[in-house]
Amino acid sequence: MTTHVSPHASPILVLGGTGKTGRRVLSRLRHSGHQVRAASRKGPTRFDWTDESTWEPALAGVRAAYLVDAQTADAAEAMRAFAQLAAARGVERLVLLSAHDWVVPDGEEKLPCERAVREAGTAWTILKPAWFAQNFSEDPYYLGQLLDGEFVSSTGTGTEPFVDADDIADVAVAALTEDGHAGQTYRLTGPRLLDLDEVVAEIARATGRDLAHRAVTSEEFAAVAERQGLPGEYAELLDMLYGWIREERFARLADGVQRALGREPRDFADYVRTTAATGVWHG
Repeated sequence: MTTHVSPHASPILVLGGTGKTGRRVLSRLRHSGHQVRAASRKGPTRFDWTDESTWEPALAGVRAAYLVDAQTADAAEAMRAFAQLAAARGVERLVLLSAHDWVVPDGEEKLPCERAVREAGTAWTILKPAWFAQNFSEDPYYLGQLLDGEFVSSTGTGTEPFVDADDIADVAVAALTEDGHAGQTYRLTGPRLLDLDEVVAEIARATGRDLAHRAVTSEEFAAVAERQGLPGEYAELLDMLYGWIREERFARLADGVQRALGREPRDFADYVRTTAATGVWHG
């Protein structure tokens, strides 16, 4: 039988509390009456991956923690040290927001933050989401293109099982507050595969706007990104990620939402309909 952490128990630490998933996790926990400690560089509880003196205060008295890594070259080293400190300080549950699997050419694991959390010595849950549906409304670059009427990518006709960030947050909260999720790795996807033509067409239908997706080569995308003022390193990263969609590298559905929550994941059309009503795609 599933049991729940009492809303009056020790606080739950949320890193990345202003991010797409972190702020949703915070909102859900607070709505359920849980004590929450949101930690960030500028928040009430200061937390900085590069300043270990901020780690102990963030962890003091915490029972569970939602982790988002530093997304730097040495992120795994910091995650390992922090996760071990959390375990030593009595944190009972660690929930890590990870990503699709990916490997370097020799096959070495390229997601060592997951390994760091698994080996910390306390209960853990790993969330491995597909691309967020909310990128199209909350990422400034994506949103800017849609406001301009044309979304340019090098994804070709490749597909992706876009997942709703609300589903990710629901799974995270379940893992933080309920028993039965320890040792689980949840691959989180939406219920269907979509290419970028279909994505943009759904947004166009919901908004009544004339929107188009233009598929280009990697070379053409680099030129477009430069004209749009996108930093070179970010453009290269985005083109690499687009290439994975083009290759259908992750074009498969997973049952993580179903396993964690006992329900189907939200459809992309539900996200589009709800988001269109906010007017965000009309500027």
